Amino acid sequence: MSPPSLIILISVFSILSLSTSQPPPLRRTLIDCGATVPSTINGLQWILDTGYITGGTAKNLTVPVLNHTLSTVRSFPLQNNLRRKFCYVVNVFRGAKYMIRSTYFYGGINGNDSPPVFDQIVDGTLWSVVNTTEDYRDGMSSYYEGVFLARGKTMSFCIAANSYTESDPFISALEFVILENSLYNSTDFKQAGLSLVARHSFGHNERIRYPDDQFDRVWEPFGANDSTISSSKNVSVSTIWNLPPTKIFETELTTSRSSPQEMNWPPVPLPNSTYYIALYFAHDHNSSPGGSRIIDISINGVPYYKNMTVTPAGVVIFANKWPLGGLTKVALTPATGLSIDPMINGGEVFDVIALGGRTLTRDVIALEALKSSFQNTPHDWNGDPCMPRQFSWTGIACSEGPRIRVVTLNLTSMGLSGSLPLSIARLTALTGIWLGNNTLSGSIPDFSSLKMLETLHLEDNQFTGEIPLSLGNIKDLRELFLQNNNLSGQIPNNLIGKPGLNLRTSGNQFLSPSPS
Repeated sequence: MSPPSLIILISVFSILSLSTSQPPPLRRTLIDCGATVPSTINGLQWILDTGYITGGTAKNLTVPVLNHTLSTVRSFPLQNNLRRKFCYVVNVFRGAKYMIRSTYFYGGINGNDSPPVFDQIVDGTLWSVVNTTEDYRDGMSSYYEGVFLARGKTMSFCIAANSYTESDPFISALEFVILENSLYNSTDFKQAGLSLVARHSFGHNERIRYPDDQFDRVWEPFGANDSTISSSKNVSVSTIWNLPPTKIFETELTTSRSSPQEMNWPPVPLPNSTYYIALYFAHDHNSSPGGSRIIDISINGVPYYKNMTVTPAGVVIFANKWPLGGLTKVALTPATGLSIDPMINGGEVFDVIALGGRTLTRDVIALEALKSSFQNTPHDWNGDPCMPRQFSWTGIACSEGPRIRVVTLNLTSMGLSGSLPLSIARLTALTGIWLGNNTLSGSIPDFSSLKMLETLHLEDNQFTGEIPLSLGNIKDLRELFLQNNNLSGQIPNNLIGKPGLNLRTSGNQFLSPSPS
């Protein structure tokens, strides 16, 4: 069997940015969802979520928890919100790479024995299904971790109800942490994101987190009970570009028989997909009288790396696109002719997920202005308006294809008040606008830039002023409903008798046709 298509690189050299300057201060946003007071945990500041989201209800758990951030949740109503998303919107540095971690502990908050199953979304990308059932049964919280690029000045993280959900979705904590540019840099984050499958410290018997890992990545223990563990403390790892914590190199997973070492890792079956795999090694020469450790590595019988020399400075071998499915077997074998004990210190596996599309920026800006000008907009008007498509904003329909535009706006009878901003005319792909039966007021803006507009319904509102003359210049306009407003003046000549136009203006007390 030939090796799969992949990129494998080996790092035994320093990073220039680390040698020329100190890294910038860590910038992180740690949100304690549903909390009423901020807190400090392990030296890190946790803030309230009220400035980041407008929907949902803060709730206190009634069961004891070990971590303060698990004692509260924000819960989102399922009723009438199937296929609707509730989004946290966080200010970020455009172009920065972020680790996003969401944490969930159900605690029986909905009164059901089993927690709900729902979706989580980053910007326009459906990240994963959130299923905490097994962890909750074992009395544990669940966390999901991913790496995504900030493509704008804000990033959105959304909770969304799907057809699996039987009660209200919820979230306990949300974290945004900037990563160094060097981390996971073989991935094209303009095209893909990384979703953590497993991250382990081999040989340790407890989690490794901040401050040992400066980014607070979680390194779970693995193999402490079923393999020989030897101490390997005389190493000086500082040059691996993923910047793993030094602590993972204090122990190693090894055999004592100079024979191949095999392990099922990750320890769970994987869906068929493409994965980023990174394996970490560092060797204390003083602990191995037999000399250098040179190891061959295979995954599911396919050669992954041959003749890898492990040094005290540390080495990482990684593949940024490796196909996996089902159970995975990693084999570490002494290189031919050597009598050594194969070993490993740490490993990470991420699912490589293709990014979803994004609504055209000018349309997003126009909709945000519309949202600011309206009162009582739908609760799900956060995050990307069009993507993922099954979770587009209420009242929004969007185009297909790579250039995603808003093509219809239908907010009939939504209880809206406020006014129509001029920026609505920047939604130049609109073919239909339905805003009837609300209490919108003010003047009707100039729609002449909406060359594709066919339908405009503004009836049963409180609009004032005159009908814009420019409406008659929209070539494809077929329906113009303005009845039951407070419009005044005269009906423009270019609307009267316009071929193919269904025009309704009754109920405007001072409205009259222009003289012939």
